[in-house]
Amino acid sequence: MTVPEGRGIEGTAAAGGTFRILHVSTGNVCRSPITERLTRYALSRRLGDPLAGGLLVESAGTWGHEGAPMEANAATVLTDFGADPSGFVGRELLDEHVIRADLVLTATRDHRAQVISMGHSAGLRTFTLKEFTRLVRAIDPATLPDPDQDGVVERARALVRAAAALRGWLLAPSAEADEVHDPYGGPITFFRSIGDEIHQALDPVLTALTGVPARR
Repeated sequence: MTVPEGRGIEGTAAAGGTFRILHVSTGNVCRSPITERLTRYALSRRLGDPLAGGLLVESAGTWGHEGAPMEANAATVLTDFGADPSGFVGRELLDEHVIRADLVLTATRDHRAQVISMGHSAGLRTFTLKEFTRLVRAIDPATLPDPDQDGVVERARALVRAAAALRGWLLAPSAEADEVHDPYGGPITFFRSIGDEIHQALDPVLTALTGVPARR
């Protein structure tokens, strides 16, 4: 991938270290694989090589189908967006995944509650995807570290802290506003609508995290 103008890979990794994003759904065969691979694809388009910037993206399921491939319709949705579905293997959510994660983004409030109930001080870094999007939209990017000077990792950590501080003040307009519904067993049209929801929710998050807008 081409690195956007004004952003070298060395600059993104200036602060060193890694930042792990963990996407969580139920079976880890539909929503969280779509979210994981769309995140990786979007980061690659913004940064050229997210790994060089210290960004690692994973997923798991609270009732994960360990070793299972993603659903065929989920793979089709990823292909529609230009993302790569190949080589995916489902995982069950384990303590070690939560311990390592710097940011956990879940499909629903129930998933968020399950992650937080595992402990490991997960409460301040676990959000539903749509909740995190709502909070990120309220954060002034100018208050975050400059990714060119401080690195994307430091910017990402600051973004999570800022979102956590806002959570009690910026509430969802409705309970449904923070949910991404499960398309498992549904037709491809439903999968595509869920894929669109996820894509739209991720865009402002990844722009705020990297400081690089989406390439159109």
